[in-house]
Amino acid sequence: MNKIHRIVIGAAVLLAATGGLSGWYLLRDTGAGAGPLSQMSAPIYASGPFRLSVAISPDPPVLGKNRLTIRLQDADAKPVSDAQIDAAATMPAMGNMAAMRAPADLRETAPGHYAGELELPMSGSWPLTVKIDKPGLGRTELGFDLATGRPGLRLATGGHRLGGSEPTPAGGTQPNTPVISLDNRRRQLIGLETDHVERRPLTRTIRAVGEVVVDETQVTDVTLKYDGWVGDLKADYVGAPVKRGQTLFGIYSPALFSAQQEYLEARQRLARRGSNDSLIQAARQRLMLWDIAAAQVRALERRGSPIKYLPIHAPATGTVVEKNVVEGSAVKSGQFLMRIADLSAVWIDAEVYDSELPLVHAGMTAEVTLAYLPRARYEAKVDYVYPYLQGQTRTGRIRLSLPNPDGHLKPDMYAEVKLKADLGERLVVPESAVLFSGETRVVFVDLGDGRLQARYIQTGQRNKDYIEVTSGLTAGERVVTSGNFLLDAETRLKTGIKQW
Repeated sequence: MNKIHRIVIGAAVLLAATGGLSGWYLLRDTGAGAGPLSQMSAPIYASGPFRLSVAISPDPPVLGKNRLTIRLQDADAKPVSDAQIDAAATMPAMGNMAAMRAPADLRETAPGHYAGELELPMSGSWPLTVKIDKPGLGRTELGFDLATGRPGLRLATGGHRLGGSEPTPAGGTQPNTPVISLDNRRRQLIGLETDHVERRPLTRTIRAVGEVVVDETQVTDVTLKYDGWVGDLKADYVGAPVKRGQTLFGIYSPALFSAQQEYLEARQRLARRGSNDSLIQAARQRLMLWDIAAAQVRALERRGSPIKYLPIHAPATGTVVEKNVVEGSAVKSGQFLMRIADLSAVWIDAEVYDSELPLVHAGMTAEVTLAYLPRARYEAKVDYVYPYLQGQTRTGRIRLSLPNPDGHLKPDMYAEVKLKADLGERLVVPESAVLFSGETRVVFVDLGDGRLQARYIQTGQRNKDYIEVTSGLTAGERVVTSGNFLLDAETRLKTGIKQW
């Protein structure tokens, strides 16, 4: 027996003493070293600060002993040694059978190269969780979909495949949710239907309760700058239509009567003796400061005697919406007497929930309806968004303007306002795909080959048909839209999960 034969026989004896075939795997892996991941045939994943490949042998996995190999590098493609790696496959609980855990005994066989035995005591689905911790570099957690008799490991959570299209939910290291399998017969029995996750324009209808109010820019109050008594009241009821310059009422004021008399006497002295014209100008100015119109002063000059009840004219065209005087009322200077509003255009003050207020802005189109005119539809635009909330209701207030030439819109009427908020293009799923449980949102993702996975997601805006997904899904994935609740019960039964 030559020297080479003796070496081979000695190696075989050593292998038998150190664990037989598993020892051979160990030496083989050690001899492979830790070359660049790009040269490996297994998929490469990025997770946290790490780049890694995970492989199992034999592939597909079998009942009993399997070999799990992990090659670990940092972002600069340098091998990561002395990392703490906890890898374990778990079969979810089923019926009275408790969950089973199969840990992998990993050892570093070369820089950045970890390998060990993974023994599966039963055939079926064994989701694999890999936790990596390297002091000074960071930590991460990945979840893989693993099953006996099915080739390959599929990344489920915690990272993404480099150079590939394997979808992984956003949100970093979210929990590794279970995967169940349903054959076509059972899918049909529960009426399971799916639809795509897609990007599409999203609009939202905002409903608000509104009230017809007077346009505050078209309101005029009638007051006097002197004391007096009201007589010859023309606008004698609320709702009376008036035109600009129309007589509202007459007013008798001793001070006003005296001022008229002084003005006329000054004109007479000027005519007889050529008195100082400045006295006439002062008397005239006094009348003008009391809001006596120039036409009334000219009428006073033609009359030649003071007017006992001087007519007070409407300062604007509109409707008397408030009245605070009757025939013979005594009034004080500055007292509010009447309010005239132009109702040819009105405002709609509407209240919007504070959660929807960020979607509302000036210029948005709106549709206004009234209960007593169910067939009438009024198109309006948001004029203004008030910069505060209503104290009691904690709602935001917005204002719309509407023309009202026929007078159908009357102040204090209730109105329903519908606003269309254009949210732009969003990643959405059908509303029926999402299961709600408190703050948790769950969908079931169709992974193909009869496999379904419960996926935690985060949601944003929604309308009656679609819900925006902000993390947890990617465009092109398929989610279950019908049969969710039966599928939910099936998943809880198989995995032992009590609540999402």
